Amino acid sequence: MIRYTKDTDQIAIITLDMKGRPLNILNHEIVDAFVPVIEHLKKEKSLGRLKGVIITSAKKTFLAGGDLEYLSKSNDPRKVFDFSQKLKAFFRDLERPGVPVVAAINGSAFGTGFELALACHRRIVLDKMDVRIGLPEVNFGLMPGNGGVIRLMWLLGIEKAFDILTGGRIWTPGDALRAGLADALAHDEHELISLAKQWLLQTKEARRPWDDAQATIPGGTAKDPCTARIISQLAARVAAKWYNHFPAPLAILNTLNEGSRVDFETATRIESRYYTSLLLSREAKNMIQALWFNQNEIDQGISRPRGFGKFRAKKVGVVGAGMMGTGIAAACLSNGMEVTLKDVSSMIAEQGKERVGQALDHYIGTGDFDKDGKEAAIKKIRTTEKAEDFSQCDLVIESVFENTNLKKKVITETEAHLDEFAFLASNTISIPITRLAEKSGNPAQFVGLHFFRPVEKVPLVEIVRGKNTSEETVAKAFDFVKSIGKTPIVVKDDWGFYVARVQNTYILEGITMLQEGISPALIENLGLQCGMPKGPLALADELSLELVLRYEKQAADHYGTRYIQHPAVNVLTKMLGELERPGAGKKAGFYDYPENGKIIWEGLGEYFPANGNHLPTHEIMERYLFAQVLEAIWCLQEGVINTIPEANLGSVFGWGFPAFKGGVIQYVNDYGKENFIARSEALKLAHGQRFSIPKWLLKNDEL
Repeated sequence: MIRYTKDTDQIAIITLDMKGRPLNILNHEIVDAFVPVIEHLKKEKSLGRLKGVIITSAKKTFLAGGDLEYLSKSNDPRKVFDFSQKLKAFFRDLERPGVPVVAAINGSAFGTGFELALACHRRIVLDKMDVRIGLPEVNFGLMPGNGGVIRLMWLLGIEKAFDILTGGRIWTPGDALRAGLADALAHDEHELISLAKQWLLQTKEARRPWDDAQATIPGGTAKDPCTARIISQLAARVAAKWYNHFPAPLAILNTLNEGSRVDFETATRIESRYYTSLLLSREAKNMIQALWFNQNEIDQGISRPRGFGKFRAKKVGVVGAGMMGTGIAAACLSNGMEVTLKDVSSMIAEQGKERVGQALDHYIGTGDFDKDGKEAAIKKIRTTEKAEDFSQCDLVIESVFENTNLKKKVITETEAHLDEFAFLASNTISIPITRLAEKSGNPAQFVGLHFFRPVEKVPLVEIVRGKNTSEETVAKAFDFVKSIGKTPIVVKDDWGFYVARVQNTYILEGITMLQEGISPALIENLGLQCGMPKGPLALADELSLELVLRYEKQAADHYGTRYIQHPAVNVLTKMLGELERPGAGKKAGFYDYPENGKIIWEGLGEYFPANGNHLPTHEIMERYLFAQVLEAIWCLQEGVINTIPEANLGSVFGWGFPAFKGGVIQYVNDYGKENFIARSEALKLAHGQRFSIPKWLLKNDEL
């Protein structure tokens, strides 16, 4: 658990090594194990036999965060608060043994693990590409609860601490040093310990600024007029960015505001109070369920076909040097693969290479990728106009214009030059994979890989299983997607696949409201207020109204006589036909697009006049959410997607379903299944059959 040694210079080295675990986590067990160690340190100091302490790890990680499985089950506020205070007391003992303490961070330190490092007098980080540090709690609807907020405030000031805490960023060693989160870097583990000892031997006494009566918080406290104005501006920023959906950013700001006005011990109790309220909140529990537990289930291969060895692509071919193709190429290069980029001419392919370089900038500081890595990656791009140059590739991804005949031509040309063990993938947004496979000489080794735009920012990829796609090819595709740092979900080759099909219901519901006489501004604003990243009309414009209508036509073809036309079809038909407003691509859709931005088209008031429809705002927002959730459940019933974790994460990552709701199926859990069914029935009576309840929901007790 904890190894203790002391050298001849009277420097104690505490090595964290939790038995039976791949990494160290901060829980009751390790805190209890530290108690006798702290007492021993105090005794050694009192006897004059201790000059300093180094804390390091025997594992590849320094110290991971708290145990989310344990934390997510916590429902007793007193127990949560008391454990937070217990950890704080432990950290206080650690930073006050009477001698300086150095955190020799030889592996990643996240959350509570980095809070422990903040309690040390100095933080020296091993400068390796796989080492990361940070306080990412806000990404799970939480905040640091063990002194991290208050210590960071004292070290960096209120505004900088707020930006770091609400950003949820994971930092490279170099960036952490520049941000003030680390004090020094070491090139190897020997130098790490050497630098720690050197500093300890030069430092007679180390006092934290919050324990120094003369010290002040950088930039001042909330009592200072200038800082008070900054806090007001930050509060406005929270409201504008998060619409009060995420309680964590406001809780962080309140902790900084209130904590800056009082002594350190009182401030940490304030922090514990806000931390407790967040941990017990529905938002945090939903986010932990989706972004931790569901993510882990997918990462562990919940939908990966069994019985096939691990696949690792070394060389990847990409057809199409446009935005999507170059984005895919950059994702591969940033993860160490070689890329052959093809287009109709070498000149166009070379132009694409320049865009790849720009896309690679996004990956700097993520994974094992840095600025030097970018230069090395660019050297691994080969541009060509010849399909023969794919002969050594492990897979080729076509990402040409969304045209069936063009894609079929590319498939035929490319397959002729592939190795027998390589597979071919199509990045298509709407064309059935099985239809494209008609031109494939080996449909078993043909699969859909649906990336989302922009590739470097959207963490999801849909693996589309065609009618003849083999299980081995799906397994290879799954491994490939994971190897480039994306989250894979396996979907059936059906209309719209999963993401586009469900996302379309949100768009159609907003367009229907336009026909019902609800004002466009209200339609858009309530879309944002319910947690969606864009209003439905803006999203329709972005995708193109033609594509939105195409998905609905595919639904009609799929269901045949069972199809009930969506009310939004009339509006879409009018916009595309009579009004000739197809969307943002033509700078004319539900919005106008002047040079300085976009505004709702004034003509909507003429062709779809607001009639004073006073539908309650909560009902409008529920229509948005219920439409998506019910369609996702239909997808589960029809086998378009097969697991709840994929349905949840596909919704959050794929089209921005509110993360604080935990994804489409977790939304039902949060709402209460019986309440959800009853509300769906009410919406069906008021607004039509599209709110019908799939049998899957009635049959499944556990969601």
